[in-house]
Amino acid sequence: MKRIVFATMLLAAATLIAPRERDGFSVMFWNLENYFDWRNDSTSVSDAEFSSRGERHWTRRRFNAKSNAIAKGILWVAAQSGSLPDAIGFAEVENAFVLRKLIGNTALQKLDYEIVHFDSPDRRGIDVALLYRRSTLTLTGSKPCHIYADSSRAVLPTRDILLATFTDGEGRPLAILVNHHPSKYGGAAESETRRRTAVSALKNLADSLAGEGYSRIVAIGDFNDTPENPVFGLLSPTLENLSLPLFGQGQGTIKYDGRWELIDLCFVSGSIAAISALNVFYVPFLMTPDRSHGGLKPFRTYSGPRYLGGVSDHCPILLQCELGSEEK
Repeated sequence: MKRIVFATMLLAAATLIAPRERDGFSVMFWNLENYFDWRNDSTSVSDAEFSSRGERHWTRRRFNAKSNAIAKGILWVAAQSGSLPDAIGFAEVENAFVLRKLIGNTALQKLDYEIVHFDSPDRRGIDVALLYRRSTLTLTGSKPCHIYADSSRAVLPTRDILLATFTDGEGRPLAILVNHHPSKYGGAAESETRRRTAVSALKNLADSLAGEGYSRIVAIGDFNDTPENPVFGLLSPTLENLSLPLFGQGQGTIKYDGRWELIDLCFVSGSIAAISALNVFYVPFLMTPDRSHGGLKPFRTYSGPRYLGGVSDHCPILLQCELGSEEK
């Protein structure tokens, strides 16, 4: 029965391959929780843990299962929202190799997604990345943006902010900033300075883009903070916080000690805030019963060292922007 339902979903998603006739764009984001390859080539600090002979016995078969489930999750979001995302930001990917496998060896292989990726200075060897549809967006530039600790220009050993700029079919510019800000590892108070530094770096990038004439800016990602945190006031007035309404409704992208927390967020420039909508997607086949606290929770790949077979401890989010006549 599950195969029949999923085959129906894939058929529905297949009808979404052609560029939309509606005037707008959509950006998805998903933290993929340790999306590593299985090879031990001594090029990543993760190899001792995430490789076929590593501590977690991360094999090609397990990698392929995760890749296929990621692709199915993207197609499910597309079927529910009515269109394939024009761009998809990711966090916690190891390298370009895993992204090539995702778009070349899964149900995404017949689509027209291209990759934007740069290696970051993160100690765990994880990066942010972006896929975009070449039929709806034309890449005009991309670069990794370091987060500097202080005026000495020392680079924080964390994920860079990925900046990608595009034009759409009408030649209108769009800037997307993919984020994965420092975690609360070591304590929320102790790590707050690092996250504030990352938000300040994002503010500077957004302000520069606005000064260059970009009226459509999207900053999306895992911010490791909930949207009511006063630190996000730094982004005003260039960027507006689209995540606050979802936070007020009690929605979240991760579940911690039985409570949903919204840490995967989206901020957009003021010119498109009123015509944008943000939603969390609770993909049914990527959820599992929360036996400790009730309800459901995201189905993880591992629980500690134990392999579970899921995809991520995060749910994806999707920004949909319906451009009005004033944007044409």
